[in-house]
Amino acid sequence: MMNSSIAIQILPGVSETSEVVRIVDEVIDYIRRTGLTYYVGPFETTVEGDFEELMEIAKQAQLIAIQAGAPSVSMYLKSVYRPSGDLLTIDEKVTKHHR
Repeated sequence: MMNSSIAIQILPGVSETSEVVRIVDEVIDYIRRTGLTYYVGPFETTVEGDFEELMEIAKQAQLIAIQAGAPSVSMYLKSVYRPSGDLLTIDEKVTKHHR
């Protein structure tokens, strides 16, 4: 059930832009492999799904950044949780702006 959505921004503690991009790309690839609906924006990636699963994704995103070579990672997380599952979807929020 989709009862939550998160917007997650991962900031690896590295100085080279190419390394930031490489590490963030590894995190986004992990999110893609979850099979959940997601949307990559210029500052953050939004993911829809079950609250518990999304919290695990947020945790794993940080661990993946560390495993990819970041000595530290900062994460900014926005979350919406509605147990009833009545949430606006990514498509409902942004599709009209991308036509």
